[in-house]
Amino acid sequence: METITGTAAGVPFTAVPPVGVGDGPAPLVVTWHMLDAPRTDAAFAAALPMAGVPAWRVHLGMPMCGARMVDGRVDAALELAREDALLAFLAPLARQAADEFPAALVALREQLPVDDEPVSLLGASLGGAVALQVLTTQRIPVRAVALVNPAVRIRSAVERVTDLTGQAYRWTEESREAADELDFVARAGDLTSHPPLLLVSGELDHPEFRTDAAALVDALRERCPYPEEVEVITVPDLAHPLADEPGLEPAPQLPATRAVDEILTRWFRRRLTG
Repeated sequence: METITGTAAGVPFTAVPPVGVGDGPAPLVVTWHMLDAPRTDAAFAAALPMAGVPAWRVHLGMPMCGARMVDGRVDAALELAREDALLAFLAPLARQAADEFPAALVALREQLPVDDEPVSLLGASLGGAVALQVLTTQRIPVRAVALVNPAVRIRSAVERVTDLTGQAYRWTEESREAADELDFVARAGDLTSHPPLLLVSGELDHPEFRTDAAALVDALRERCPYPEEVEVITVPDLAHPLADEPGLEPAPQLPATRAVDEILTRWFRRRLTG
């Protein structure tokens, strides 16, 4: 299966074509990777290839990651996290990834034989926050959304980053406002459209991430006209990362990640062919 790499409106991507769908335009599934391993678009494509999904899987590179690492150094991002875990690192990264998506989508449709139907989204960890930001801003029609160990409340992600930096976070009025913007449990009421949503939660994920994920599912089911369209699956033995460190290059699938890949493949097949 030939993998295509390139850029779309300045956003690096790794694209994997569908198999067995003919020569015409095919549906599009767009993904955003984690900041943990796998932390690049190419590594994420290897971790979750979803080979049986009858759609193009286009894995977008996140800002400050992979080809867009600050000064080409992984530790440059850590320096930003030490400066301000939320305002200098997490929030700008998530906002930029969501803001640049509409132009990237136009460019992808010019470069690849994909259809013009609503797109499907997949985000893991902070990439999950990006997918939810795209969904709640409602600038792009969305067919289905899948999340894996998502950061649905950015406050919980701030706590994880401060564990890495060893610095307690000092909250300000500005940072509280940014955290509110990226709290998708609180923002569940902003949704006026409710595409099918799957949340995959690792049994060994960070406890606060699992708590937030359950709260998001409850909030969406309360508002969704079809609550059964909001699904949650817990994967045994799955921690937060989906690959071994350093997570920069494609690597063999871990057993628990293979289970996630199979779950996503079945779910997207059902949503795209049903």
